[in-house]
Amino acid sequence: MPAAPRAAWKGYLKIGSVSCGVKIVGVVTEAEKIRFNVLNRETGNRVRSVYVDEATKKEVPADQQQKGWEADKDEFIAIDPEEIKALKTSSEHTLDIEGFVPIKDIDSRYLEKPYYVIPADKVSLESFAVLREAMEETGMAARSCVVMYQRDHDVVIQPYGKGMLLSWLRPHSYIVSEKEIFDDIPAGKLDKDLIDVASMLIDKKLTEFDPSHFEDKYEEALAELIDAKRKGKKLPKRKVEKPKENVVNLAEVLRKSLEREGISARSKGKKSKAA
Repeated sequence: MPAAPRAAWKGYLKIGSVSCGVKIVGVVTEAEKIRFNVLNRETGNRVRSVYVDEATKKEVPADQQQKGWEADKDEFIAIDPEEIKALKTSSEHTLDIEGFVPIKDIDSRYLEKPYYVIPADKVSLESFAVLREAMEETGMAARSCVVMYQRDHDVVIQPYGKGMLLSWLRPHSYIVSEKEIFDDIPAGKLDKDLIDVASMLIDKKLTEFDPSHFEDKYEEALAELIDAKRKGKKLPKRKVEKPKENVVNLAEVLRKSLEREGISARSKGKKSKAA
């Protein structure tokens, strides 16, 4: 029997006077990720990081370390953990729903870290399921704030399968406006025939979004490298594709791509007449 998922947070999901117990479980795991130690090149022994006083050059033990903000050159304002803890504006054990927003209106640029939300116990199961189903039918997501890892996080919660999906929201000040990036792109009139040709190529390459095929090629290469060194074998070499030459005539590139895919402008015309 599989072990119960480890909760990153436990508390109550609250809407007005109604609440139900929930647990938040991380969606992303890095358990299989390869991690390196730092070694002494001369001895091969592992080395460790230590904090050293810049003036005295002496090691500072953990109980003497303190956070500080540099207000001016070599002038710091010391901040105690209790002072940071007092900054929390939300209850540490309550997800108080502030309101609901249409899921279709959520800007994906603001979504950060995902977590699953599940009922904490059998008593909470019915209330949780009713809320999830109502959100599913109305196409709504809940807005709230949660205290995790010693700080407040604005979040959005939406129905997902038999449970819910909670995502941290990036602060608005963290987002670079698209106008700053896109304003220099000229807005010229495009060739309709060229767009039609590009659309045909897209139709030919139509597929499904299947994350099961997503692979971390860099992590795979690292694993191969480590395995070869462990077994004393020749180090693997990965073939790197050479970048293709820059082509100015986009229309010609698209037409050649269509020819390779077995599509021609003539077949496009036939489809149009048949319609």
